[in-house]
Amino acid sequence: MRDDVRAFVDDRIRPNIAAWYESATFPVELVKELGSLGLLGMHLKGYGCPGRSSVEYGLAAMELEAGDSGIRTFVSVQGSLAMTAISRFGSEEQKRRWLPGMAGGDLIGCFCLTEPTAGSDPARITTRAVRRGDGWVLDGAKRWIGLASLADVAVVWARDDGEPGKILGFAVPTDTPGFTATPIGGKLAMRASVQCDVTLTDVHLPADALLPGCTGLRGPFTCLNEARYGIMWGVLGAARDAYETALRYALDREQFGSPIASRQLTQQKLVEMVLEIQKGLLVAERTGRLKDAGLLRPEQISFGKLANTRAAIDVCRSARTILGGNGIVLDHSPMRHAANLEGVRTYEGTDEIHALIIGRAITGIPAF
Repeated sequence: MRDDVRAFVDDRIRPNIAAWYESATFPVELVKELGSLGLLGMHLKGYGCPGRSSVEYGLAAMELEAGDSGIRTFVSVQGSLAMTAISRFGSEEQKRRWLPGMAGGDLIGCFCLTEPTAGSDPARITTRAVRRGDGWVLDGAKRWIGLASLADVAVVWARDDGEPGKILGFAVPTDTPGFTATPIGGKLAMRASVQCDVTLTDVHLPADALLPGCTGLRGPFTCLNEARYGIMWGVLGAARDAYETALRYALDREQFGSPIASRQLTQQKLVEMVLEIQKGLLVAERTGRLKDAGLLRPEQISFGKLANTRAAIDVCRSARTILGGNGIVLDHSPMRHAANLEGVRTYEGTDEIHALIIGRAITGIPAF
């Protein structure tokens, strides 16, 4: 499976990613191909989902992000967020309606949690769900919503207006009047992917749009942890690609009469990269084995997301220095990966949030 995904990346992503990144284009034509490879909702079972292991999903995420974070992000938003929400908390009818098409790449989903004023603190979301007759009406705004302008269904989290302490999830067809998604422009990272502002204005939904399996933040946090798990693998793909690019360059590039790979300072950089990548892989694999065994705790996911993302950024930045001035153009991947990873570092929990999750586990004292 890993080799199949790697071959897909080599054939379909590497030759095109510089152009997609420069033009800020998400290659929507890849979606059905990703589905045919069994990469969409691959860790879920039933309803057309592949039912692969957590470790297999992690390996796929790593190979995809070796191509670009934006491609792995699509798979993460589709599978770990939107599909997981429907699979874990949806009704039988919702599962049958949405999951088979999403698994095959015929339908696209998005996950609407973050708001303009509620990022790291989702308990503060202000999007409202109001009972109206036999159904619901949603009003509010969301921000940084991956895939929203491409999506067929949006999983929207809102506060129950009748019980303000209760958070509800809804499966919202995006052609519902009042749902509007506007791509965010001017991004310096994640350019080969789509993130949007979403407005929900008097969005009328039938009663069966409600995800019945969850009330409260347990629902979105369950999905976020699935995405965070994939990230700890994915970022290592970006780091590995940056390292391999720097190594090839160092062996070919001659200065002062010999390849720069023969210089002690360059070898030191390459060694540090290998150390960080290998340590990260050990963390990711161990985390995946615990997840498959049903023994994984949330703080262990935070450990992997925080440690591996931080290490991957350092690897990519160091790889760029080996490339010298040539490293700032899109002919080479390390600086693109480093820019993307600044986005990855922020979404699904910032460094600070994951540090606080781990700190709470260590001390027993929440310090958010």
